[in-house]
Amino acid sequence: MKKIFVFLADGFEEGEAVLPLDIMRRAGIDAVTVSINESRTVTSSHGLVVMADETISSVDASECDGVFLPGGMPGALNLSQSWPLNELIIKCNAEGKLISAICASPSVVLANLGILDGRDATCYPGCEKYSPKKDFLDVGVAMDGNIITGMSVGYAMDFALSVVCFLEGHEKADEVYKAIVPGGEEEEEE
Repeated sequence: MKKIFVFLADGFEEGEAVLPLDIMRRAGIDAVTVSINESRTVTSSHGLVVMADETISSVDASECDGVFLPGGMPGALNLSQSWPLNELIIKCNAEGKLISAICASPSVVLANLGILDGRDATCYPGCEKYSPKKDFLDVGVAMDGNIITGMSVGYAMDFALSVVCFLEGHEKADEVYKAIVPGGEEEEEE
């Protein structure tokens, strides 16, 4: 079973975390929520309090097949200021593991670590200012090698299905899509 760490920081965007988490778990991926706080408790940008599965001090890059960073503000800024997280992301990328981020996190976290150098990526419009040396694409989801980025919560499902496709293959992504989108099978056949 593939395993992905879903990193949560105070101020994360709920839809960008929970919808992809749900889709990954439906696909059979061991999606583990990880708080970057000392405690497992994390508060979203709109006041939703969640209990993460783990804390960052209890996980190691060797234990996963990839990482996922939801966006939201100040969530993305808080993620970027976690040195243990930055180290883990750099290590995972060096090993060719999946690096995925949505909304502000591609610009605020990944670009500033150099992870997106020479790579296609997207981010929430306006967040380009956090990494002015990087040119971002104006697309909902961008995939480039082991990097998957999403623009916003409006693209969370497409983003999550891309993560499933990367980790479990196109057939599994199609299976999950057909299970959650009524008529999804008929639409695909047209």
